[in-house]
This record gives sequence, structure tokens and C-alpha cells, in this order.
Amino acid sequence: MANFFRSNCPITSAVDLLGDRWILVIVKQMLLEQKSSFKDFTDCDEAIASNILTSKLNQLIEWGLVSKAMLASNKRSVYYHLTDQGLSLAPVIIELALWGDANLRTDNPAMRKSKELKAMKANKENFVAGLIRAYKKQLLAFDKISIKI
Repeated sequence: MANFFRSNCPITSAVDLLGDRWILVIVKQMLLEQKSSFKDFTDCDEAIASNILTSKLNQLIEWGLVSKAMLASNKRSVYYHLTDQGLSLAPVIIELALWGDANLRTDNPAMRKSKELKAMKANKENFVAGLIRAYKKQLLAFDKISIKI
């Protein structure tokens, strides 16, 4: 992956990896919306095409941000989960949510207001910590009944 980056700047390198139109949307869906199956992602409001979704999930797996597994009881469905490295994007996702709310609401008046957004504004550090704890707890339950692939 070393040839993937266009410069030695940490910001540019992060944008090279995460700046794609879909990568952070998929991470957001996993983290905030508990999406984990291919069907979950294709049924979302963002309407990502299945060929693009496949490509982006494979990239996220290759980069170590996402892992995949199957339920031991259902070996036909693949489930995707954020790794610790993927979870480390939680503060970035929350900052983007807060920035979007503060700066884009006038241009996108249909943008939803949620209790989560209110909690983010009240104490983003606590919100991020709680989000990561809840995700890891959910993942522990899943890991007990899944097979890594």
C-alpha cells in the first residue's frame, strides 16, 4: 500500500485513504447505524451501488479498518465489523457530524436532528467513548457466535 500515498504529509495520506466518497459513509453506517451485512448497506438511504460497496468493503478490509465473519448458524451471510483501527475513526465521524450540522444545515434543511446529535454537542468526548464501548460490547456478543473469514 506504500505506493498508494501521493505524499509524506499525514493529512494528505489520511485523505488518500479516507477521502473517497463512500469510505467514511460506510464507517458511519457501521458505527452509528449498526449496519453489518451487505443487505444492511444496500438498503440505506445513501443508496450505494452494490459493485461500489463490494469494492469499498474490500478496501476497508485490506486497510485493516474492517473485518468480516459469518455466523456459525448461517454460513451464507457475511457480516462486516470495524476493527480497533476502524473504531479509532469515531472521533473523526463525530467531528464531521458536528461540522455538518453547524455549517450545512442552511444548504440542506432536510438534514435530520437527532437525540444523538444533541448528545454529541453536549459532550463529544463522552459520546465517542460511549459509542466505542457500545460497539465493542455488540461485537463481543457477535464474536461468540461467528467464524472469522
